[in-house]
Amino acid sequence: MKGPSETSTGAIKEGELEKRSENLLQLWKKKHCTLTKESLLFGDGQGRGRKELSFERVRKLECVERKGARVYFTIVTTDRREIDFRCQAGTAWNAAITMALVAFQNEQAVREFRACRPARRWRGWAS
Repeated sequence: MKGPSETSTGAIKEGELEKRSENLLQLWKKKHCTLTKESLLFGDGQGRGRKELSFERVRKLECVERKGARVYFTIVTTDRREIDFRCQAGTAWNAAITMALVAFQNEQAVREFRACRPARRWRGWAS
């Protein structure tokens, strides 16, 4: 079942983010992004070079900083890689990604808990 902010395509949010390249020049490049409940998809907007950053590989979003008309933030992966993004102030990309990541991590924790507990139902202290 889709949440109130999900579109019919399963996207929570779609739009433009800028990603800092990992090469020596570290240039900012515009990326068309789609946020789902399980990942952040980004590419050039033409369908080429589309990449998926699964929340399974994301540790946290940090270093949120507002400078002028832009908000800068960093996504840290489980292997400690840092991916820098920026967006226009007021687009709330950092908040949307954070909320989706927290929801994903909570869902994973519940699944792990259910997988570890005994098959019978807990009946309280009187059992």
